[in-house]
Amino acid sequence: MARTKDPVVRSLLIDRAAQMLRTREPVTLRSLVAGTGVSTMAVYTYFGGMDGLWKALRQEGFSRLAAKLAAVAMSADPVRDLATLGAAYLSNALESPDLYRVMFDAGFELEDAAAADETLYCLVRAAERARETGRFRDDVDPVELATQSWAIGHGLASLVATGPLSRQALAHGVPLLTALFVSAGDDPDRCRRSIEQAWKAVLPAADELP
Repeated sequence: MARTKDPVVRSLLIDRAAQMLRTREPVTLRSLVAGTGVSTMAVYTYFGGMDGLWKALRQEGFSRLAAKLAAVAMSADPVRDLATLGAAYLSNALESPDLYRVMFDAGFELEDAAAADETLYCLVRAAERARETGRFRDDVDPVELATQSWAIGHGLASLVATGPLSRQALAHGVPLLTALFVSAGDDPDRCRRSIEQAWKAVLPAADELP
């Protein structure tokens, strides 16, 4: 009879591996399970070996991000929704900084690249809605705008979640996104209000807006 896999053990090993990578500890079968209460066989049971663990590690980061973005309820304001998705991206990075660091390490393959791509297309769909409702110009490319939004979020996340800046630096996302969305055709005052509302709802600690 096949043994039932415990998702708690799987998450434990993934989080432990991400933490070890962040602190530059050598990750081996023995060092990975040391102090966890599980045996080295668990790595084979849950991942098929160390190669499988590396793939699962990156995928887990994108899976958690996808769940975070999926939890964002869409509103009648597509620009606020687009900014809320960006804020959720930052929140996810702050909650799982070790996994966030590994997510974008192309040295590890992804188990499901299409699932990872879907996290970007959440932003694309919001940008499409903003264009369709007249907040953005008709000539705006939703994929390009979503990618630019992601670049802003990724830069802030890298500097705050895994870098040298304090959480208050997240407030810079408001003027940065405002400038981007106004360049896409949105009204400056209306745009700023939408983004401030999104930021304060998801990132209440970053309340000192420049």
